Amino acid sequence: MSGLIDEHADSPGLHPIHRHARLLAGAVALLSIGIFLVAVPFARIALPQVPAFIPVYESSVILNDLVTAVLLFGQCVIARSRALGALASGYLYTSVIALLHMLSFPGLFSPTGLLHAGPQSTAWIYMFWHAGFPVFVMTYALLKDRKQDRMTGYTVGAKRLALIVGGVLCLALGMVVFATAGEWLLPEIIKNNHYTPTMRWVAGAVWGLCLLALVVLYRQRSRSTIDLWLMVVLCVWICDIALSAVFNGGRYDLGFYLGRFYGMAAGSFVLLLLLVENTLLHSRLAAALDELKRLATTDPLTGVANRRAFDAALSAHWRRGAYDRATLSLLMIDIDFFKRFNDSHGHVEGDRCLVSVAECLAQTVRRGSDLVARYGGEEFVVLMPETDAAAAAHVAQRMCDAVAALAIPNAGSSHMPYVTISVGVASQVVETGAQMTDLTKAADHALYLAKAAGRGRVEEAGLVA
Repeated sequence: MSGLIDEHADSPGLHPIHRHARLLAGAVALLSIGIFLVAVPFARIALPQVPAFIPVYESSVILNDLVTAVLLFGQCVIARSRALGALASGYLYTSVIALLHMLSFPGLFSPTGLLHAGPQSTAWIYMFWHAGFPVFVMTYALLKDRKQDRMTGYTVGAKRLALIVGGVLCLALGMVVFATAGEWLLPEIIKNNHYTPTMRWVAGAVWGLCLLALVVLYRQRSRSTIDLWLMVVLCVWICDIALSAVFNGGRYDLGFYLGRFYGMAAGSFVLLLLLVENTLLHSRLAAALDELKRLATTDPLTGVANRRAFDAALSAHWRRGAYDRATLSLLMIDIDFFKRFNDSHGHVEGDRCLVSVAECLAQTVRRGSDLVARYGGEEFVVLMPETDAAAAAHVAQRMCDAVAALAIPNAGSSHMPYVTISVGVASQVVETGAQMTDLTKAADHALYLAKAAGRGRVEEAGLVA
């Protein structure tokens, strides 16, 4: 169907009803009722008998309802919802009994139909079919607003699903057996392809079940997209039953054919809506996955790459560089006297300082392949593939000058009245057997030399052997 329930908004159609969905559903319902009102006076007009129409109609219903049932069972497993399980069972029931109805229809596969059907069997199977679905819909509606709807503590596994499917199959088969082997127990509702007066009462009862299901759905405390479209489906089913079993005269008249078209339309547009919403759900999941990947590789405070992203990039460039003995450069950066900055200005200003320095470093690099990352605390690293030591040192000096140009006051600094950075530069030709840790150790040692030499400067480790 088009949606699920409000408690499980991670599934298609579980969201509250949007205005456009309400307008579309209302338009479909009004159009169906309008065509029904126009067709009612002509429902008894006899038309040519086209037995081939029945398998076309039944096949459409069987496939649509079966696919809808599969999709709903999938959502039942995800949301662990008893209500969705009931609704999925309803669609499975209609799919199975529609197949058995087609096999028993006289004149298709044998003059009297298969399954040892009698003259009343097919008509009664149709009644059991159209009476069963609203019962499942009412079960769904009554379950969805209960706190016990969500099955907590266990998952809906294959064994449980097999039991549900088996129960639905047994119910559908039981109804068909009753309509065939127990036909003599049922009153006569069709004779020579024309309905008897008893049919009006039987069809009226089925009609009443659909109306009751519609009322139960309408009176729910909270309605979602699926509830809205289920109400549309029930409206269409009411038109279907009225045209093909109440206001017409029998088989192969205008009401008979038009009612079947209503049945095909009900399953078709609901299934289409469910598929569209599943597509939208997958697009939202893909966007959420991209966002999760971004969050997993981004430092939440500064917005630059985090340590995990740096480690992954270093490994990737190292493997790639081993093929052509490329030079890989690394800058190790530390904010000078940052602890004193925090002590003097507070941690809020300390966070602002980190953000400003990170943005400055990111703006200073000019190649898309260079990576600026927060290494930890007040330390940053810059990974520069295919960059020699001289070029890396030039970038490092630009970074020092750019941070100093920010002129962020630092009363705790003993050599400058504003925030500065110290940078250690190391470069290494990537060769088979070389260790990545040699590069990071060399850059860290160069950073130590920059601090020992007075801070606010760049020191090079040169080309690591």
